[in-house]
Amino acid sequence: MESLKQKYAKEQHTALQAQRLAQEIAFGPIVFQVSRLMVKFGILNLLADNRDGLTQEEIREKTGLSNYAVQVLLESSLTIGTIFIKEDRFMLAKAGWFLINDPMAKVNMDFNHDVNYLGLFNLEEALLNGKPEGLKVFGNWPTIYEGLSSLPEQVQKSWFGFDHFYSDCSFNQALEIVFSNRPHTLLDVGGNTGRWAMKCVEYNQQVEVTIMDLPQQLQLMKEQVKDKPGSERIHGHGANLLDESVPFPKGFEAIWMSQFLDCFSEEEVTSILARAAQSMEEGSKLYIMETFWDRQKFETAAYCLTQISIYFTALANGNSKMYHSNDMRKCVEKAGLEIENIYDGLGLGHSIMQCIIKQ
Repeated sequence: MESLKQKYAKEQHTALQAQRLAQEIAFGPIVFQVSRLMVKFGILNLLADNRDGLTQEEIREKTGLSNYAVQVLLESSLTIGTIFIKEDRFMLAKAGWFLINDPMAKVNMDFNHDVNYLGLFNLEEALLNGKPEGLKVFGNWPTIYEGLSSLPEQVQKSWFGFDHFYSDCSFNQALEIVFSNRPHTLLDVGGNTGRWAMKCVEYNQQVEVTIMDLPQQLQLMKEQVKDKPGSERIHGHGANLLDESVPFPKGFEAIWMSQFLDCFSEEEVTSILARAAQSMEEGSKLYIMETFWDRQKFETAAYCLTQISIYFTALANGNSKMYHSNDMRKCVEKAGLEIENIYDGLGLGHSIMQCIIKQ
């Protein structure tokens, strides 16, 4: 987007703003944990419910926290900017309001605390080794995907909450795009818990959906869709997509990849797409739905997406990221495909690349 090009092509801060930002970065872990606890302990909600503000003593009484705990949290939050003070009464600032009212802020905060926080200590090691070294805080898997079903319950909840939040809001628009071509068979690659597959069989009463994913993920999917209307038209095809010798099954009019290719390096993406292309026939279409950070309408979204890339580095797999659309385009073309159309502005910032076999 042109607005992002202009923003990132020049200095964004005055000297004083830059100095402040440098200290915010240095104290980032503290800022995060204080703000998370201001939400968890209900202090920000108390201030939202009391427009005239509350004194430190009133907050202490209402939360049951010690005077010391309330004091250090309030003083820290005051300088962070999530609250402000008039005379002796603390009030909710705009940033604090967003922390408790913006569902994206909640999802991102839970994801970063439960999934990322401890593992990010090993980011340096991950960057040097090209492996998700932070994942060892949870277990000894090569990537987080093999261990999803074994992660602690709260970690799973925050991981799936994050994943579903960003994908679900785009599904209705995506269904219209995919089914405008009237496919009767659809291959859902990396279908996870089957949420997209269920949307498809609900949307179209004839379509047969096959989910291609790791065997352990397929088992989780089967548990999730069991006995739901249309689930008899959802099938599984177990495969390790990182194995370059594993072909794609043939005979599908549509191939769907939603928030999937960001889980792989550019070389792996190209391999996956090339094998998908080999399975396609004339008239088949391949859909890639991703949140490309360069195609965002708002700069805050680009900021969030480039930070999410670090999760992939430290915990997910060590070599993937939220892609710039030009990098994905190169992978598509190397795989023997061409982009027929790009749809932007879906949901919270998704785009769909509609691809066909290169003519």
